[in-house]
Amino acid sequence: MRQEWEPEDLIEVWTLLEEDQWRLRNKSGANRLGFALLLKFFEVEARFPEDAGEIPAPAVSYVAQQVRVPAEEWAAYDWSGRAIKRHRVEIRGAFGFRECAEEDQAQLAEWLAVELCGVELSRDRLAEAVVARCRKDRLEPPAPGQIARLVGRAVNTFEERFCAATVGRLSAATRSRLDDLIAEDAGTEESAGGGGTFFTELKADPGALGLDSLLAEVNRLQRVRALELPPELFADVSGKLVAAWRARAAKEYPSDLRAAAGPVRNTLLAALCHVRETEITDSLVELFIQLVQKINTRAEKKVEGEFNKELKRVRGKEGILLRLAEAAVAEPGGTVRKVIYPVAGESTLKALAAEAAANEARYRARCARCCARRTPTTGGGCSRRC
Repeated sequence: MRQEWEPEDLIEVWTLLEEDQWRLRNKSGANRLGFALLLKFFEVEARFPEDAGEIPAPAVSYVAQQVRVPAEEWAAYDWSGRAIKRHRVEIRGAFGFRECAEEDQAQLAEWLAVELCGVELSRDRLAEAVVARCRKDRLEPPAPGQIARLVGRAVNTFEERFCAATVGRLSAATRSRLDDLIAEDAGTEESAGGGGTFFTELKADPGALGLDSLLAEVNRLQRVRALELPPELFADVSGKLVAAWRARAAKEYPSDLRAAAGPVRNTLLAALCHVRETEITDSLVELFIQLVQKINTRAEKKVEGEFNKELKRVRGKEGILLRLAEAAVAEPGGTVRKVIYPVAGESTLKALAAEAAANEARYRARCARCCARRTPTTGGGCSRRC
């Protein structure tokens, strides 16, 4: 419970109503103040405080004023005597609650195992769910230590069932291949699962960009698929759960996995291989895209270099073109040989034509690459209007 309270909040939550005052009629001193504080605390939290310090000091002062008992009497309230036991029974009855028996705790653990453990991995949040469920069922929740043990029992039950269901979907051959991944003497290529070496390789990220990395990833994917995991292996469980088991397997040493119980070991390895198959496929796509981009970049540089080699730039072509235009306008009826050649010789005109052709070819090549790279955000066209 929060320890800081504004005056208006104190009045709204900690004010004793007429029926509350009626329950205090036969109590006095520390017992009167203690009962009133436990009553209002239970009304808010649906549980009893663990100790006196859990009740906010402003609430102690405010309630003490209402029951006309000095606030210092709160320190004298006996937390282990018969009076507090009677007070707890009376307060539970006032709100229609009852104690959480062992049978109730067993039912809560089963509810967690069936409904929540498969989708919620945080034990703290599972404990909060237990408290909320107790409030809904009008049960006084167990002590925090008991709730922690209850949650642990539920998690163990769920994991046993999860492992049994997973192993039940694996063929004997697949289980054998999974065990070969961590076998001490299975380091050769001929082993069914690839051996301990492949288990280490399986967890590694792809190397630097290059054809070798691409081929290595292809080989890794083929070897994972050779395990023949069923496609629907984890179809009915949350991705968060599978990811947690994959992360748990990735942190284990082969010796730790060999020491684990068969169902747990097979489930850990199956989760690792199942997720890694998807991850390797994604990394293959990314490697392929990067490799194609790298090849394209090199090809572009090579083509541009060849264009530049073939291209002979004509110096002063703007002046030549100006003189050609003036000569053509001056004698529109003359022949090329008589009007044009005297201004720019045949070799100069050929050089100009070659440069224009090379520039046109390079422009079209760039437009083709632009169109090939178009994205949905450009509307499917080329911004150069080629």
